[in-house]
This record gives sequence, structure tokens and C-alpha cells, in this order.
Amino acid sequence: MNTQQVITRHDTTMSLNYPRFPVTMAQGEGARLTDTDGKPYIDLFSGFGATVLGHCHPDLVAAVKRQAERLWHVGNLLHTEPQTHAAEAIARHGFGGRSFFSHSGADANEAAIKLARLYGREHPGSKGPRFSILSMHRSFHGRSFATMQATGDDKVSAGFEPLPEGFRHVPFNDSSAVAEAIDDTTVAIMVEPIQGEGGVHVPDDDYLPKLRTLCDQHDLLLICDEVWTGCGRTGRWFGYQHWDFQPDIMTLGKGVGGGLAVGVMCAVDRVAELYDARKQGGVRHATTLGGNCLAMAVTTAVFEVIERDALLSHTKAMGRHAMTRLSRLAERCPGLLAVRGRGLFLGAQFEIKGDVTWFNNTAEVVQRSLDAGILVNAVQGNMLRLAPPLTIDQSTLDEGLDRLESILLG
Repeated sequence: MNTQQVITRHDTTMSLNYPRFPVTMAQGEGARLTDTDGKPYIDLFSGFGATVLGHCHPDLVAAVKRQAERLWHVGNLLHTEPQTHAAEAIARHGFGGRSFFSHSGADANEAAIKLARLYGREHPGSKGPRFSILSMHRSFHGRSFATMQATGDDKVSAGFEPLPEGFRHVPFNDSSAVAEAIDDTTVAIMVEPIQGEGGVHVPDDDYLPKLRTLCDQHDLLLICDEVWTGCGRTGRWFGYQHWDFQPDIMTLGKGVGGGLAVGVMCAVDRVAELYDARKQGGVRHATTLGGNCLAMAVTTAVFEVIERDALLSHTKAMGRHAMTRLSRLAERCPGLLAVRGRGLFLGAQFEIKGDVTWFNNTAEVVQRSLDAGILVNAVQGNMLRLAPPLTIDQSTLDEGLDRLESILLG
């Protein structure tokens, strides 16, 4: 089928949740894509960060082929080697802990929220079980009912009222606001180490360690939403590792499956035991297809490739290079106010004049970039986000940045 045939048939049978571009991708390799009309693209966004090793990485392809010929799925009442290997990789590169596998970052955050509620019942306040969770303005934690409420953006939950109780929002990067909001019902603080949908906001160096201290003082759980920042995206295995602290619970999605549907909730032993069916007398949280063998084989391969190919140091180097180029561009580009991020998770903030950004709006930049054969993303109306595969080489990165510069300086 050609592009228009695909679009016509798609729009006849698909739920139209997304404002899709009139492009149909047909093939990918590394940081490059080709559509059904044969037009090539440089991918500087990795499918919202999910194709962390690029498209059709040979090691991931090989992992799928090997596993597909052995075992796909047996359900979570039986043990499998792929789940075990994936959980060991997450524990080894993180803070230890025990992993629960699901299908997405939202699923992982739901599992974390439910686990926090159990903790609040086991460790009640003076008025009974603790249940409320503090999260941040401009945060994003998912689109399920609980995670919509945890998300600090009313646009995400608008129209779905009434929403679950037990969530309050405070400003990001303000530990004093968090301290003031803690009350006798509070059981956890939920935070992204670097905000993604909020505009690639990097906190001050003392912010997250101060949240850890507050949690220790008030017997709260610290939940780090690493859906964007996990699996090497920022130049560390996990985003929290840029600062001197450890969370009680970490959630993963996007890159942890290399492009397959994988979510992970990893909790320290003392908290994870609240999901232990042997100790709790039954199942408290579950999933049917989470942790299936195909997905787990790919997750394990993601960690193996990042370690073998020294992609953390490569990501840091490519991130510094991109940051330098974008910062120099800001000196020549009127309206480009700031560039921020860590590793290959970068944002460029534009000036807003009236109701639009300097460049009319960042959606226009995205469309013109697509026309020029590069994939980027806009968020918050005035932010351009870049998140290329960790495997991208400097020449490909420069080629994409050259095209972006031409658009912005055009």
C-alpha cells in the first residue's frame, strides 16, 4: 500500500485518539526511518524515548528470534528464565530491589501507587491508614485513573471526573513546598528525576536528596518515575543516580522494552514484601501478559547492549555535543531562550509572545522538521524536545541538528 491507502484504511477502522501526521513509516534501522513513499528521516525522538537503542537493533532482533523459537508466554504462576534475567539486570544496575513487570509506564505507576496504599495501611498515621501521595505541578505519570490524578496537569484529566481522591500537587524543585504539604494522610512522594512532559526540567542538585530526607523523617515512600529517564537516557542507568540518594520505588517504561510494551515497578525489599503473595495470603496485584518471555528477552538485551557498548559514556558525550550546538544556536536564534537536559534527553525553550511562541508555535517547528526529514517533538506549547537513540553516532546527530538549525534560522 502507498501512504494514502494506509491512511484511508487506518482512519476507517482505528480509534482516532492521536493527531497523526500524514506519514506512514515502513522501515527503520538505527536512527533512520523510511516511509512508504521512500522518503528517509533522521529520528531525533525515538518514539517518545521507547526505541532507546534505535530501530531494529540487531541484538534485539536476535533476542526476539531466539526467544520466539523457545517460549512466548506461560502466565505468572510459573517461573521463566527471561523474567529472572531482566529482574537481575534492573537490580544490578539500580538499587537492588524486586521487580514487578507490566505493560507500560502508567501500569508501573499504578502498581507503585497501590503498593504505597498498602504501606499506608501497614504504617498508619494518628487518624488511620495513610493514603495520599504528593506529586508535582507539570508532572506526568500516565493516563489511567490513578495516574491521571497523580499527573500535575489538569488537561490530562479534564472530562474524566469524578477522579480518585488522595493526590495533591506542589511546585517542582521546591522542597519547602513539599515539606509544608505533608500531613497525617501522606504516605508517599512521587517525582520524576527530570520532568519530561513538563518541559525537560532538571532540578537543583539538593532537591531530590532533600525529598529523600523528608521521606525518612516522616516514614514516607519516595517513588521515582523513571519512565523517561531510565535505561541510560540521561547518561546514567537511571536518572536518580545523578544525585546522592536512592528511592524506595522506581518505575520504568518506554526504553526498558526497547520498543516493546514493558513496564517495571522495582521496590526495595521492605516495601516489595507487601505484594508477596506468600506473606499476604493471596494476590494483591497482578497482570496477565506483563513479563512475557519475548518482552523480557528484549529487556535483558537492552541492558546487555548498553553495558557492552559503553553507551552511558557515549550518551554523555553525544549529549554534551548536542547541548553545545543548541546553546550556540540560541546565541544566533532570536526567541530561543534556554537549552536544558541531561544526556540525550534535551529541551529547547522558546519565547512566548501573546498566545504563540516566537516561531508561531513549536508545532510548526515539528511539522517543518518532518518536512525536512527529521523527527522531533513539541511539548508545553513552547518546548522542543530531542531524545535520539543512545546509539546515534555524531555524524548522524550533526546531520539532524544541521537541518533543525536551517529551519530555526531560515
